[in-house]
Amino acid sequence: MSILESGVIDGFVSKNREKIIIDTDPGIDDSMAILMAFQSPELEILGLTTIFGNVTTEDATRNALLLCEIAGCPDVPVAEGAAEPLKREPPRIADFVHGSNGLGNVSVPPPKSKKSEKSASEFLVEKVSEFPGEVSILALGPLTNLALAIKRDSSFASKVKRVVILGGAFFALGNVNPAAEANIYGDPEAADIVFTSGANIDIVGINITTQVKMTDAHLEALRKSKGRHTQFICDMCKFYRDWHVKSDGVYGIFLHDPVSFVALVRPDFFTFKKGVVRVETQGICVGHTLMDQGLKKWNSSNPWSGFSPVSVAWTVNVEEVLNYVNEILMKP
Repeated sequence: MSILESGVIDGFVSKNREKIIIDTDPGIDDSMAILMAFQSPELEILGLTTIFGNVTTEDATRNALLLCEIAGCPDVPVAEGAAEPLKREPPRIADFVHGSNGLGNVSVPPPKSKKSEKSASEFLVEKVSEFPGEVSILALGPLTNLALAIKRDSSFASKVKRVVILGGAFFALGNVNPAAEANIYGDPEAADIVFTSGANIDIVGINITTQVKMTDAHLEALRKSKGRHTQFICDMCKFYRDWHVKSDGVYGIFLHDPVSFVALVRPDFFTFKKGVVRVETQGICVGHTLMDQGLKKWNSSNPWSGFSPVSVAWTVNVEEVLNYVNEILMKP
């Protein structure tokens, strides 16, 4: 039995499908993770919520609607999120990484479906309240929508089952500057609110995701496969791959969002450490994530004191994660 068949017995999907919402800024690797989620029968996707980051929020909504249609699930709700960070500064847009349309400049038709009338934070609060203790959130962009949901409903953090976050660079270089990773840098105030909310949080930093590379050989094998969406994915990845060569000297791509998706569904491929995480919100290190691992007893209180710990991914089984990603993407 393949690792993907564990949720399917005799052709029937297990009744215990995990309810998830994906908060996203698609984005090439976001698109890969979203299509992987739609190809995972053990998941029930309640909706997508959109945020700025790789593209503007408006473009993220367009891409999310289109991805639902490509996946054959046009009725999955897409709720548009905040257009700017909590401090209402202009958002940082990474179109130089993902192309002007966020999809590697691949020509795509406009979506036929329409966005939800609810805002992202309204949608998040509504679904988590409807299914308390049952909804997991995969957060792939800046955390503005989640922070707004926490502000909207003081019980939100206690009702969400689990939040898996792509963000931060733990004891490693950032990818915006030496101190900060892009998602946290995109709204550091929001990230600090989420990390200190008391929710059940797993954080996957780029110190983990940059260990998992899809090489040129992997991409070629993916293109030659009979995977349902591989041609579209590989077309997008050409722009993404060229940026990796220029930026990092990597002949291939980092799988930031797909790795975070795998952490949601197969946490056994990772090890985690618990600690309180705070985010720097000012100065030259704005967006920096710093974790108190509990290795020392402090003589006085400090900005980490009194907050609930979160789980931070510490190691990753690179081979298992790559195999899992390839197996899903190559499904016909």
